[in-house]
Amino acid sequence: MTEFVRKITPNIKDDVLAGITVSLAMIPEVVAFAFVAQIDPLVALSGAFIVGLITAIFGGRPGLISGAAGAVAVIFVNLISEGHTKGMLFDVPVENMGYFYLLAAVILMGIFQISAGLFKLGRFVRLIPHSVMLGFVNGLAIVIFLAQVSMFSHKKLEVSTDGVKQYINIPMQGVELYMMIGLVMLTMAVIWLLPKITTKIPAALTAILITTGVVVFGGLDVSTVGSYIAEGGGNGLKGEFPTPNLELWQNLPFNLDTLKFILPYAFLAASVGLIESLMTMNLVDELTETRGDGNRECVAQGAGNMVSGLFGGTGGCGMIGQTVININGGGRGRLSGIMMALTLLTFILFTDEYIEQVPIAALVGVMFMMVIETFAWSSFRIFRKIPKSDAFVLVVVSAVTVIYDLAIAVFVGVIISALVFAWENAKRIRARKRFSEDGKIKTYEIWGPLFFGSIQAFNEKFDVKNDPDQVEIDFVESRISDHSALEAIFNLVNKYEAEGKTIKLKHLSKDCQQLLYKSNPKFREVIVEAINDPRYHLAEDPEAFTKGLGEYKF
Repeated sequence: MTEFVRKITPNIKDDVLAGITVSLAMIPEVVAFAFVAQIDPLVALSGAFIVGLITAIFGGRPGLISGAAGAVAVIFVNLISEGHTKGMLFDVPVENMGYFYLLAAVILMGIFQISAGLFKLGRFVRLIPHSVMLGFVNGLAIVIFLAQVSMFSHKKLEVSTDGVKQYINIPMQGVELYMMIGLVMLTMAVIWLLPKITTKIPAALTAILITTGVVVFGGLDVSTVGSYIAEGGGNGLKGEFPTPNLELWQNLPFNLDTLKFILPYAFLAASVGLIESLMTMNLVDELTETRGDGNRECVAQGAGNMVSGLFGGTGGCGMIGQTVININGGGRGRLSGIMMALTLLTFILFTDEYIEQVPIAALVGVMFMMVIETFAWSSFRIFRKIPKSDAFVLVVVSAVTVIYDLAIAVFVGVIISALVFAWENAKRIRARKRFSEDGKIKTYEIWGPLFFGSIQAFNEKFDVKNDPDQVEIDFVESRISDHSALEAIFNLVNKYEAEGKTIKLKHLSKDCQQLLYKSNPKFREVIVEAINDPRYHLAEDPEAFTKGLGEYKF
């Protein structure tokens, strides 16, 4: 405990103020999460508090802010609506059954995420190329920008003839629109100008307070947090301290049918949550020039979601927008995330009337400035300087993030990058051919990686019918990478032996030899383990290489 306190105390003022700012900026997004998922905003706010607090204390990335995010909300929309229709337990109707299925899915989501951390799957975030990272950042900045643009409208609830509820946006007009734009510009101006005067007070929090003061003391009739919640059918921010939801165990049928129903949603939500959290962690690593622990973050995210589900809250993950606001506000330690969660809880328990008076324009202005900070403007400058494949990946990931989903965008980007890498390496396979002095032995010196992509080019290098009776394949500049390579070599050996010719494989590294021996004992007859190439000695024995350097004078 002493060590934990020691780690969070060096940056107390900045962490506390940054945490308060983030909590204010989180409210509209969390409430929007609730509207998308068609649940009570207090359920989403409770989830944001629980997930945010647990990940701040136990997560692998100090400064990363977690909460109820829209990326996860979209996944649970169908689950909730279908869950309502399944609301029959022992032929007795259960009201709001979709909510109980949601809680069960969130708990299972947490179990998946904890498992990912325990199995060290967080390390796979290192496989994400930088071009994918840039596309992710740009796409997410655009998504956040478009979400703020939707705030320049009012929500209206419509019920179709079949009873389906949906919210439509009615754009602001006239004086109301101009006041909204003016207040947004005021907020952005304060955030931009204040750091040029002093950096001792957080610009975003100051801007929110100034804009709120203008609205309250000026008596302006504009959209506020309270009116925004009311438009969505909520009853305000007033809530109670989260407690275990016992109704979950009383109403949810614990059987195979329930597991089959929630399993796909829970797995997809866990995947999306981890991808967004780990990508956000990577971004914080770059901004702070430090390194987080991806596996620890997976476990913390999972624990936060499990507890949230048990206490009646929704699922969540790392939130890039709020994280950037936190970092820009000076929040670097765990205290900033803890302060965000505690402040959010304070809003719910004690200060709901005051927070509901905060104008939406102030929060939109903060988010607009965050978008400007988040977007990788350098990508325009380097666009023509990087390989065309990377530029293509950057654009595709950005577009897919905006059109579809973050997780799909990252998967698409990684797959495209992997295919391009495989294609480029497949073209690098080379074979230099030479004969012995008497012309009886032909040697093929292979250069480049041998894997599924280079197999065809590898096979084309050999002339089995016209080669002499003795053939050697030298792998001193090549490595055998996968099963396709093993099969290609095995088939090649069989072709030469079918022609009555002798073939030997030379200068295979120890691990490549083991792969071949394990795949087929026949390779013990054709592999030459004796080493007679000085380059191979150096590769096999680093100590001999170092010792050999002493014989030369530089």
